[in-house]
Amino acid sequence: MRLATFSVGKTAEIGVVEGDLIVSLAGVLPRLASMAELIARWDEVEADVRRAAGPRYPLEDVRLLPPIPRPGKILAIGLNYADHIRETGREMPKQQVWFCKQPTAANGPYDPIVLPKVSSEVDYEAELVVVIGRGGRYIAKADAPGAVFGYCCGNDVSARDWQRATPQWVLGKSFDTHAPFGPWITTADEAGDPHALGLRSFVNGEKRQDSNIRHLVFNVWDQIEHVSKVMTLEPGDLIFTGTPGGVGMAMNPPVFLKQGDRVRIEVDGLGVLEAVCRREE
Repeated sequence: MRLATFSVGKTAEIGVVEGDLIVSLAGVLPRLASMAELIARWDEVEADVRRAAGPRYPLEDVRLLPPIPRPGKILAIGLNYADHIRETGREMPKQQVWFCKQPTAANGPYDPIVLPKVSSEVDYEAELVVVIGRGGRYIAKADAPGAVFGYCCGNDVSARDWQRATPQWVLGKSFDTHAPFGPWITTADEAGDPHALGLRSFVNGEKRQDSNIRHLVFNVWDQIEHVSKVMTLEPGDLIFTGTPGGVGMAMNPPVFLKQGDRVRIEVDGLGVLEAVCRREE
């Protein structure tokens, strides 16, 4: 099942994507205020969602919003593909390297990526995004699949000059619009094994990244086990799982995003993100 947050006019709704249509859940589940609430109450509402028969809209006639407009947490792991580690000149990490992207960075799947006026080195990173379902604390690796609600495409947009300025990456990773994800949430039962999915990025039609989630240094289950030792994972939290080699920073010379560039992110079976970059006014 594919679940999206969308708008027709000014009203945000939750819907089920079926082919080229989206079926509104507003009439079936008027008591649900958000996608995060739907995820938290999934055991209670799943049957109603799967029977949804509300108004149907062509996808081309709606605006797809971030599936979770304001995630509680956006967690991200760095240095998690061997080829990306090599291109950055870093050593293979012995421990997982984590940072946060702030919830205000969340961006829709086709909304513009804003190039901040205070940065000249904005980069792209194609990633698989995990959407937490039941979540919890101290989740064992064997139990980690049960903590996942679904998966999305993601772009860990990064202002490299700000990222390099300090040992902590939070500011360089958290500019507004710099966490596009979606275009919808594909539920875990439909997505299957996340480690079997290919992912790619393109800038202006040129392929920049082409890899497979099986090449993660620390796989999805490792990540959930590790980070849940520190904090409670809650319904609707996001995990950006790392990017493979091919980022603009590592090109010779480096090539950063500029006004008008079109960035496309693909993950097999999960859909596509596509955004045009625009300079902040």
